[in-house]
Amino acid sequence: MDAKRRAASGYDVEELGLGFVRLSGNVSLDIIESWAMMLDGMEGSVVLGSQGGVRLEPFGFFHAAGDLDLNSAADLERFMFRQHNVQGIGDEYDGPQNHWIAALQGRAELLPTAEIALAAMLISEGIYLSEKLGREVTADEVRKASVSTAVVV
Repeated sequence: MDAKRRAASGYDVEELGLGFVRLSGNVSLDIIESWAMMLDGMEGSVVLGSQGGVRLEPFGFFHAAGDLDLNSAADLERFMFRQHNVQGIGDEYDGPQNHWIAALQGRAELLPTAEIALAAMLISEGIYLSEKLGREVTADEVRKASVSTAVVV
């Protein structure tokens, strides 16, 4: 952390953390966690494969058809408008309150937010453990070394 910023703010956390996670199924994930990086912004998240990809923000599709690269953009605002106002569906994931109400009404399965938060925390801990040990670490190593007292029941 920048020494002057640490002294002025009283914070003692990283400004930027980067990591690379290898998942099952030959899938990899790169992570950028930041609250004060010296950059005007990051392009949206992407999902990439051998035949194409998807940019999540702004939403777009990329596909290679032989030697021809095809790019398309999707207008998610118009899509959501049609879903909500023409089809009468789609509010289940508009926000936490909408999701909670939809789950209570039986229109959506409640998202496992505690499990998701714990998994995200363990990934961050794994990145720090990997840096500390100077090598790749396994999910089991991260769980064993975790100082978290969180338990999902």
